[in-house]
Amino acid sequence: MKPVGFDHTVPETLDAAIDALGAGGEVKLLGGGQSLGPMLNLRLARPERLVDIGRIDDLRSTAATDEYIEIGAGVTHAEIEDGAVPDPIPGMLPYVASGIAYRAVRNRGTLGGSLCHADPAADWISVMTALDARIVTAASDGGREIDMFTFVPGAYRTNLAPGEVVRAVRVPRFSEGAVWGYYKTCRKTGEFASAIGVFVADPAKAYCRVVFGAAAGRPLVSPTLARSIAETGRAPDLAALERELEALEPALSEVKARQLAVALRRAVSGAIG
Repeated sequence: MKPVGFDHTVPETLDAAIDALGAGGEVKLLGGGQSLGPMLNLRLARPERLVDIGRIDDLRSTAATDEYIEIGAGVTHAEIEDGAVPDPIPGMLPYVASGIAYRAVRNRGTLGGSLCHADPAADWISVMTALDARIVTAASDGGREIDMFTFVPGAYRTNLAPGEVVRAVRVPRFSEGAVWGYYKTCRKTGEFASAIGVFVADPAKAYCRVVFGAAAGRPLVSPTLARSIAETGRAPDLAALERELEALEPALSEVKARQLAVALRRAVSGAIG
């Protein structure tokens, strides 16, 4: 199949993109197009107009302070993989980016596009939740910051308001002693993950977070497991992980719970041995 007919607008500035988004009718933003493109071809998305924001410089810039790294929403996975973006935690973002689909997809797909698509099996949704990142938006009223817990309320849904655009992702800086683990289960390279486990700990900041991803909805965060790992310095056994998953999301099947437990245990073991 091919897309239904639509108008194609290419604004040169972020303000112009916001104006085009608020002009009325069914409008979709086009970044890298790696998710929206197939949806258009399958006619799962039928916009009257595409607003192409892939060439806007404001969305492709990065900024750094002593507290955080701000990564433009239009920065590609490949640019993160290749180290073109300052890394807020030693080695984690390039590692995660290198495992997203194929290089051809990473050359076009963007950080902001992935987060806005909000696919539960996508890498950045879980990783940015584990890193306590904040979404920086732009809108006609000036925009705001949204924490990841609020930004993604469920599968393929965000809390962006009408006319609001993701401008950047703000990731806190972690210390050189921070450790992290990331593991995802895929049947083969390039396929969607069936389970994701993310672990981040920074003793210097008294920070520890455990995240289960690809759980069919928003990422599952477990303060209980984070506290246990921080106190014991060990990865919990699978039974403990499955009990916590049942408490977090009782609707999970036994197979999905075991997949998530294995992914998280491997993520933690990879970080702390």
